[in-house]
Amino acid sequence: LTHSPFRCSRFVERAVSSVHTTAQSQIQRNMSDTEVITHVSHEEWTKEGIAVVVVGASGDLAKKKTYPSLLSLYADYLLPHNVIIFGYARSNITSEDLREKIRPYLTKGERQYDENVIDSFLSKCFYQSGMGYGDVDSWKDLHQKLTFHEQELANSKGITKYNRLFYFAIPPNVFAETGEAIKSACMSSNGFNRMIVEKPFGRDLDSCKDILNRLGKHFEEKDLFRIDHYLGKEMVQNLMVMRFGNLWMENIWNRNNVQCIMLTFKEPFGTEGRGGYFDQYGIIRDIIQNHLLQVMCLLTMECPNKLDGPGAGEKIRDEKVRVLEAMPPVTLDEVFLGQYEGYTDDETITNKDSNCPTFACVRCFINNPRWAGVPIVFKAGKALNERKAEMRIQFKDAPAAEHLFGTKVPRNEMVMKLQPVETIYMKSNIKTPGFSSAPIQSELEVKYDSRYFEHNKESNPDAYSRLILDVLRGRSASFVRSDELIRAWEIFTPVLHQIDRENIRPNLYKCDSRGPEGADAWVNEKSGYVRNDDYVWNNGTVCRKASL
Repeated sequence: LTHSPFRCSRFVERAVSSVHTTAQSQIQRNMSDTEVITHVSHEEWTKEGIAVVVVGASGDLAKKKTYPSLLSLYADYLLPHNVIIFGYARSNITSEDLREKIRPYLTKGERQYDENVIDSFLSKCFYQSGMGYGDVDSWKDLHQKLTFHEQELANSKGITKYNRLFYFAIPPNVFAETGEAIKSACMSSNGFNRMIVEKPFGRDLDSCKDILNRLGKHFEEKDLFRIDHYLGKEMVQNLMVMRFGNLWMENIWNRNNVQCIMLTFKEPFGTEGRGGYFDQYGIIRDIIQNHLLQVMCLLTMECPNKLDGPGAGEKIRDEKVRVLEAMPPVTLDEVFLGQYEGYTDDETITNKDSNCPTFACVRCFINNPRWAGVPIVFKAGKALNERKAEMRIQFKDAPAAEHLFGTKVPRNEMVMKLQPVETIYMKSNIKTPGFSSAPIQSELEVKYDSRYFEHNKESNPDAYSRLILDVLRGRSASFVRSDELIRAWEIFTPVLHQIDRENIRPNLYKCDSRGPEGADAWVNEKSGYVRNDDYVWNNGTVCRKASL
């Protein structure tokens, strides 16, 4: 469906003409003029003005994640056709310079875009420099430019409501001055003003509270969207439907049937020049206390009385907080630490005797009727033997199975892989093919890339695109509320302080390995997990052990 041509504002037209040919501009205007019916077209915000301000636009996060995600939404007609995107940073560059800086990152991802789409998107992108993130005069200048654009929309399209989205791709130490300057000089007076805030949200309980208080002085909780990109991953988003949309799942999802829950994150590379930053946090703060803990909450929480639509976000977050409130603080005897050999060779690490863990296993419990006594193990590490993030639930032994079959019968497991390939499978026992009647383990499996997407021409939206769209829609379920953050830090801060205070030394391990010697045995002992060494995961080829 198309509507009457949308005439760009004079401000936008002048900026576009400075970097694009007349022919390209015509293509871009035609794309803006095309209205496509999407699943959000009926929502009021799509018919209102929208300005996106990327704070820290010249940094790596903005170039590698924020702008490519905005392009994805733009290419799928999920941003209003009147959208304008401003970058704000301290770099003294022009709008044209910004476009040239971000263009290479728009073509690097798995998804390939037509050059005309990229040109059209870049025509929406502009830049405002400032002496600092708290430079009120520069924010006033940006406000004038946005107001001029909004007035043009009012004159040409009759739009009278203008929303603004501010994406904080900046370090936490400048959150306060940035928020104060935006509040005083760059807020929309007749639309929503929403802030996306990136982690880290502190490094312990006190620093977290400090960050919350700084932003809380200027913005209401409903307008703050603390992003954890793991909550935007397809497999995590799928948990609500998997758990509460299938009759069979509720009946087995409890302490009577589950032996243990394991959440794993593995990277095959080290800090690679980011050691100076990582050394201040470590793997527990960087991965376990936020990403994996958030996923665990969705995996184990009780069912809210609403899962979609208005009000659902707060009900979901209420249930996540109840899970955290049932978890006692972690103690040192529930932690196994490691550090890969050569970690401190990173030139950006100044403390060459650092005890910063690059690998950790942590055991927790949820003291509620559903999960009491079920070990929950987090495992995360860098410079390991593979790239993987997954949720794994091992169930208890089938009753009397060993007696019935005269042999050990492997335990069932449900595995949900977040990356690198989105997959759900249930490890189930079947008869060994051929003359033998012995149980053997196979999979009931769904692979997203082959089941739902054709020949790699389609794919799931990336996590950042999904979450930015959720902010525009006012959907809060996939973002971290302040009370969630505080309780998460209450669980982990005591043991983190003890590790720092007592200089607890991590176990060394070789790069490209499974981790420190003894880690697997520690996990098995703490969780009761029983590994089936005869199992071979089906990777698309014939899978069998030589002995079968």
